Amino acid sequence: MLWCFLLCLLAGCSICWFNTVCYVLCIKNFPANRPLALALSISFNGVSAALYTLIANAINSGDDNDTLYLLLNALIPLLASVAALLPIHHQPPSQQPLPADAMTSSFYKELVRSENSSGARTLNGNTHSSRDREGCCANLVGKDQLMVLGEEHPAKSLVRRRDFWLYYVAYFCSGTIGLVYSNNIGQISQSLGYSSRTSSIVTLYSASSFFGRLLSAAPDFLRDKACFARTGWFAVAIVPTPIAFLLLALSGGEAALTAATAMIGLSSGFVFAAAVSITSELFGPNSAGVNHNIIITNIPLGSVLYGLVAALVYDANIESSNGAVLRGDSMVCMGRKCYFDTFVLWGFMSLLGLASSFLLFLRTRHAYDHLERTRRRMQFS
Repeated sequence: MLWCFLLCLLAGCSICWFNTVCYVLCIKNFPANRPLALALSISFNGVSAALYTLIANAINSGDDNDTLYLLLNALIPLLASVAALLPIHHQPPSQQPLPADAMTSSFYKELVRSENSSGARTLNGNTHSSRDREGCCANLVGKDQLMVLGEEHPAKSLVRRRDFWLYYVAYFCSGTIGLVYSNNIGQISQSLGYSSRTSSIVTLYSASSFFGRLLSAAPDFLRDKACFARTGWFAVAIVPTPIAFLLLALSGGEAALTAATAMIGLSSGFVFAAAVSITSELFGPNSAGVNHNIIITNIPLGSVLYGLVAALVYDANIESSNGAVLRGDSMVCMGRKCYFDTFVLWGFMSLLGLASSFLLFLRTRHAYDHLERTRRRMQFS
C-alpha cells in the first residue's frame, strides 16, 4: 500500500512538471500560433489512456494487461521526451517578430501614457461618475479592469486581481467538476444499471474531451469572421455542463447518460485547453508557467471536495435504500437517487461557474476588442 501511494505521488508530481514544461515550450516557441499549439499538445491528454489501452491489447489480447499498461505509461513519455530534446535544444535563434499580444500591450501602454486621465478612463470603458451611477454591479464589472493583454503579473499581484478570482471560480465550477465526473463514471454507470456500458461511456468521454480540446483553437480560425473574446468562448463552453447535469437529474436513461457524458467531455476539454491561453493572455506569457499552476490548484481542491460530497451522498443512499446490492465484499447502491443529489449540487455549482465566467468576459472584452482592432490596423498598414 505504501509503495502504491509513493508511486502515485511521484506520478502526480511528474505529470504537473511535464504539463508545465510543455505549456512553457509552446508559449515560447510558437508565439504567432500559441493557442493552436497549446490546443494540439493538450488535446492528446484526453485520448492517451485510450491509446495506451489499444496498444496494450494489440500486443497482448489477454485479460491481464495491467503490467504491460503500466510499462507503456512509464516508457512512452520517457522516449518521447528524449526524442524531443534534440530539436528543442538545437533551434536557430528566433527571427520572428513580436507576437501580436506583446505588440498590442506595448501599443496600449504608450497610448495610455499619452492620453490624459479622462481619456485613459474612457479607453477602459468606465469613468468614476458612471461607476457611481450604476451601482454595485457596475462596480463589480468595471473596477480594476484589464486595459491591455499580455501584461506580466507576478504571483503577488495576480492574487489581488478580481479577474483572477473570477477565473479561478469559473475553472473550479466547470472543468474541475467535469474531471471529477469522469473519475466517477464507472460507479455512476453501475448505479444506473449500465455496468456493461461502462467501457464505451468512458471511451465516449475521452473522445469528447479530445474534440473539446481541439475546439479550443476554433476562436483563432474564426477570428476574421467572428471576433469574440476568448473569455467569451470560455463562458460559452461551460453552458453544456449545467444542461448535462439537468439531464442526469431528470432521467436515468441510457440516452441521457450518453448525451450528458458527451456534453461534459466537450465542455471540460475546451476549458482545460483554453485555460492555458487565457492565463497567458490575461496575466502575461512570461509568467504563464507559475500563474497557471496557481490557477490549477483548484483541481486537487475540487477533486477532494466534490468527490467527498459524492461519496457521502452515495453511502447515505446505501444505508437508506432498499436497492442496495451486495457485490463481492461491498454494498453497491442501485438506482437514480444514488447520485441525484450530487447531480443537482454539481449542476448548481456549474451555474455559478457560468456566472463567474460571464463576469470575467464582461471585464475583459474591452481589452480583447482593443487587441483585435490593433491587430487589424497593423495587418492592413
